Amino acid sequence: MHNILLIAKREYMEQIRGRAFKFSTVLVPLGIVVLLGASYFSGRHAIEGKHVAIAADNLALANDVRGQMLDDKEAKFTVDVVAPATSQDRDALLRQVQSKAIDGVLSIDTASAGAPVATYAAQSSGDYTTISRLKYALNHGLLQERLAGKGIGSAEADALLKSVSIETLQVDKNGKSSKSNRMAAFSKTMIMAFLLTMPILLYGMDMARSVIEEKSSRIFEVMLSISRPDELLTGKLIGVGAVGLTQIAIWVAAAVLITGSALAAPLLSGDFALHFSWAEGIFFPLYFVLGFFLYSALFSGLAATCETAQELQMYMPLAVIPVWVSFGILPFLISDPGSVWAVAASLFPFTAPFVMIPRMGLEMPPVWQFAASIGLLLVTIWATLWFSSRLYRVGILMYGKRATLPELLRWLRYS
Repeated sequence: MHNILLIAKREYMEQIRGRAFKFSTVLVPLGIVVLLGASYFSGRHAIEGKHVAIAADNLALANDVRGQMLDDKEAKFTVDVVAPATSQDRDALLRQVQSKAIDGVLSIDTASAGAPVATYAAQSSGDYTTISRLKYALNHGLLQERLAGKGIGSAEADALLKSVSIETLQVDKNGKSSKSNRMAAFSKTMIMAFLLTMPILLYGMDMARSVIEEKSSRIFEVMLSISRPDELLTGKLIGVGAVGLTQIAIWVAAAVLITGSALAAPLLSGDFALHFSWAEGIFFPLYFVLGFFLYSALFSGLAATCETAQELQMYMPLAVIPVWVSFGILPFLISDPGSVWAVAASLFPFTAPFVMIPRMGLEMPPVWQFAASIGLLLVTIWATLWFSSRLYRVGILMYGKRATLPELLRWLRYS
């Protein structure tokens, strides 16, 4: 045990003092904040100040649509109306779009039989936000025209068309309902999935690379003179795992300080109001440690069989595939946290660390699923350690020879 603690301390201090740890500790959360802030503000201000012209053959309808667009206070449209518009007028407006004098032209044709035909011409065809707002304004304008044709006044029509917002409530297992927010739940799910996925994989691969570096420098020959191979592997796992927990603890402490400041108040209100429970605070580090031990033990054993870092890259799909599966499950998880796919991914050991914690942020799973998930993870970690330790104790002293599959099977049979 003494040797394990010495090796763990060596790994921990070497990682903590490294430049990579300091830069990643600062730059990763800073990058997340910048991306979230940029996404938030770009989403809110992407269509502000759009200058749109309405070309229609019906002046009343064009004015109704213009009124609906001007009522959209978030978009802050500037709207010109050309009605009744001739073909020459429409061509002139298209030239203005080409020269960027205006952002787009909404053309409405009601002369043909049947439903009106509408087109929107702009230099960007992927501006779905603007198009959805124009669609809303056009349909409400058409409905106002039809109601006016039935003798219903403008004020009465506005009252009939007034939209009603839906407040979302989450019902717990006791039957009590509380306010919830879809955007906040989605943001919370993605943040927790990211915070679990990146450190587990990065530190797991970092440990594998360190095995190859120490193997190529033959430092293992010195270390094996005072400790056994299984002590080396266990000590490295504990030391690097402690580094990951330290980094996450720094991020959490920084997040607590930032969220308590006035600077974060505009971002962490409304749709971005995030709340974490005490259960998430307990299970988050637990699943991080279990996930780290699982992946790091696997990659350490495989790294001992490799001669170069390039050879280690062949094993990258072993880490990437479970992550792809976990993030592929997220849409099912958000729509139905209790679905068969979400439960299966929560129990499967290689995806459980990346799925169970985000799932907790949406709906608390039953106790038996936590017990089964953790139990399966522990059994898988034990099996992986058994597999990796046998590869590790032989492979770390193999130089200049690529291990073949029959040799790996022979290593596993060594006592």
